[in-house]
Amino acid sequence: MAEYNTIRAAGVSGARAAQIDEGLRAHMNKVYGTMSVGTLITFAAAWAIAGLATTTDPAQAAVQIGADRYLTALGQAIYMSPLKWVIMLAPLAFIFLGFGAAVNRLSAAGVQTMFYGFAVLMGLSISSIFITFTGYSIAQVFLVTSIAFAGLSLYGYTTKKDISGWGSFLIMGVIGLIAASLINIFLGSPAIAFAVSILGVLIFAGLTAYDTQRIKSEYIEHAAHSDQEWLAKAAIMGALSLYLDFINMFMMLLQLLGNRE
Repeated sequence: MAEYNTIRAAGVSGARAAQIDEGLRAHMNKVYGTMSVGTLITFAAAWAIAGLATTTDPAQAAVQIGADRYLTALGQAIYMSPLKWVIMLAPLAFIFLGFGAAVNRLSAAGVQTMFYGFAVLMGLSISSIFITFTGYSIAQVFLVTSIAFAGLSLYGYTTKKDISGWGSFLIMGVIGLIAASLINIFLGSPAIAFAVSILGVLIFAGLTAYDTQRIKSEYIEHAAHSDQEWLAKAAIMGALSLYLDFINMFMMLLQLLGNRE
C-alpha cells in the first residue's frame, strides 16, 4: 500500500503504522466526502439561483435575453448591475481575507459550516453558467471533470514520486491566471480567454495531484501528535483545496467545451 510505504519511510512501524494507515484512510474519506457535499451544494445553489433569475413569463420580465427567455428583477440585479462585480469577486475575497483567519478562531464544526457557506457563495458566483450554457453541456463537462479529477487525485495519492516541488510553480500560475482574467474583463479578448482556459486546465490538473499528496503527507506528519481538533480542521481545509481545484478545472473546461445557449 502506498500510504504504508510513506509511513514506513517516515520511521513509523508496527502497530502504530497500522493505526496511522487506518486513520489516513478515514481522513481522506472525510476530505473527499466534505468536498463532494460542498460541490453538490454549489451546483444546487447555482441552479436554484439561475432559476429565480430567469423566467419565460413576460409579466415577470425585467430584461429579455432570448426568444421567450427573460431575466427577472433579481437576475437583472445580479448579472447586469454593478452588484455583479461584488458577486464575481466575493469568493476570491472570502478565501484571501476571511477563511484563513477564521480557521484558528473557530472550532472544526464552525470551519465546516463556513466551508458550506462558501460553497453557497460560489454557487451564486457561477450561477450564470445555467443561463449561458446548455444544461446538457454542463452535465457533460461535469462528468469529464469528475473523471479527470478522480484520475489526477488517485495519481497524487498513490505516486511514490515527491511532487511537492510543483507547489510554488502552480501557485505562481494561479496568480498569473487571476491577473490575466481580471485584465481580460476589460479587454474582452477571445484569444486571452482561450489561453487562460487552456493554461487553467493544466494548472488545476497539476494542483489536484499536488494537493492530494500534500493532504496525505500532512496527515502522516501530524498523526503522531493525535491532535484531533487539528486533524478535523485539516480535513476541511484539504476538502476546500480539492473543491477549488475541481470547480476551477470545471469552469475552464466549460469555457472550452461548453455549448452556449
